[in-house]
Amino acid sequence: MPPPSAINVEAASDTQAAVFIDKLSINGVQARRSKAPPVSRVVAAHGSSDMFKSPGYDKPKAKRWDHILSEESRARKPSPLKQAASMLGTPGLISLGGGLPSSNVFPFEHIEIKVPNPPHFSESETRESGVCVRAGKHDAAEGKSIYDIHVALNYGQGTGSPQLLRFVTEHTEIVHHPPYQDWQCALSIGSTSALDMALRMFANRGDYLMTEEYSFCSALETAHPLGIKPLGITMDKEGLLPSEVDRILSNWSESERGARKPFLLYTVPSGQNPTGATQSAQRRRELYAVAQKHDIYILEDEPYYYLQMQPYTGPNAPDVPPPASHEAFLDSLVPSLLSMDTDGRVMRMDSFSKVIAPGTRTGWITASAQIIERFVRHAEVSIQSPSGVSQLVLFKLLDETWGHAGYFDWLIWLRLEYTKRRDNLLYACEKYLPRQVASWNPPAAGMFHWIKVDWRRHPWVGEEKSILEIEDKIWRAGVDRGVLSAKGSWSRAEADAGEEMFFRTTFAAAGAEDVTEAIRRFGEALRAEFGLDEKNGI
Repeated sequence: MPPPSAINVEAASDTQAAVFIDKLSINGVQARRSKAPPVSRVVAAHGSSDMFKSPGYDKPKAKRWDHILSEESRARKPSPLKQAASMLGTPGLISLGGGLPSSNVFPFEHIEIKVPNPPHFSESETRESGVCVRAGKHDAAEGKSIYDIHVALNYGQGTGSPQLLRFVTEHTEIVHHPPYQDWQCALSIGSTSALDMALRMFANRGDYLMTEEYSFCSALETAHPLGIKPLGITMDKEGLLPSEVDRILSNWSESERGARKPFLLYTVPSGQNPTGATQSAQRRRELYAVAQKHDIYILEDEPYYYLQMQPYTGPNAPDVPPPASHEAFLDSLVPSLLSMDTDGRVMRMDSFSKVIAPGTRTGWITASAQIIERFVRHAEVSIQSPSGVSQLVLFKLLDETWGHAGYFDWLIWLRLEYTKRRDNLLYACEKYLPRQVASWNPPAAGMFHWIKVDWRRHPWVGEEKSILEIEDKIWRAGVDRGVLSAKGSWSRAEADAGEEMFFRTTFAAAGAEDVTEAIRRFGEALRAEFGLDEKNGI
């Protein structure tokens, strides 16, 4: 099935229901910028999404979330040094107040990168026809750019540079058009860090964090040392079940559970890690309705949102035509929880890790102004802001070279690349995995393929071995044959082993021939472990 088409969401809250018509388009960006104040080119310039987005006067304001902020978050105060830095743009001001080094001692005169020239995105095309982009030390002062080494490599504000913040704010409005007035963005150093900060902002030790029953390993490992207890929610092929969230919370007993009723939910709605499940538009609407009913705050982690792929049609079937335009591409994306959020109860975490490069360590969050302010207070004394080199390189690529249109061209190309990679892995599964014990659903998004193994057919069951022992034996049989997969048990949200067995594979990195060979080896391991042969195994 193809991803559901985007719809005009009329998200109802307990305060207001509305449909808004002032949505920013790709073609409208330049007109918007022409009416906005110029981006400051000074060191440590203050930036806010309010400078770059539509005012949305006809939209409701977000709810207040004081009642769920943690003790740590409520205790944070603004950094006086960061507040003082906001004065650096004052004409004629001579600063002796901050510890900002002079760029005269930065050992970099310029940075040059070669990037693809849309729509020619492949490695070979970039090598032949790519554009060389240069960032000098004093480009801003010389009128060559609004961002340069002098600014990027010095200290910055907790929101990130205004130059890159402008781009991600515009992008967020184009794609999601949040349906409340006071939404903002702030740059992060990726979603893992953003989640760590969010958990510390909202949860105290002993609180529960609702999440998928199989969840992102790093998210679970982030929660445990903070004394936050993951609570796994039953899943189906579309991800977590809102009805289960409702059932658990409707019957919650603080005395039996030893903790207050959960109010925080972490989810990866698209191409979920590790299961590859993608929530449909209807599933997301149902989840948001349950969140409103029980006053849940949602952490929407979406690193794979733009890796929503073409429908899987099977071997030897014709490919589904790619989106014919930017508008068609946007319409093909499942609407985000952010796009349904009339209450400001969603913090969306975006990242360039999966769509540009993970080493940039740059992403952004979108939330209400109240939550962004608390996030920035945390950033001021921890990450401060993403790497200046990364921000400068991303600005040069996304804003000055590609623009929003070129970036969407890239995302469409990326969709087709991942579709080919996924299809190749699925062809190999259909050819080499024994259907007698292995089953799967084709992933619609992301990087992962989730294979269910009928462990109850394993010979060790008769020897009263546990599911974890059998899982380990199968996993090691794969390793012995030269294929590394991930055990499903590694991603269990709770400490129990679960009743089913899964293995996660990925089609993101290895080449097509290697992926095919790896799946063949995994199939060989399954046949050996379950005593199957070619004739009775498929």
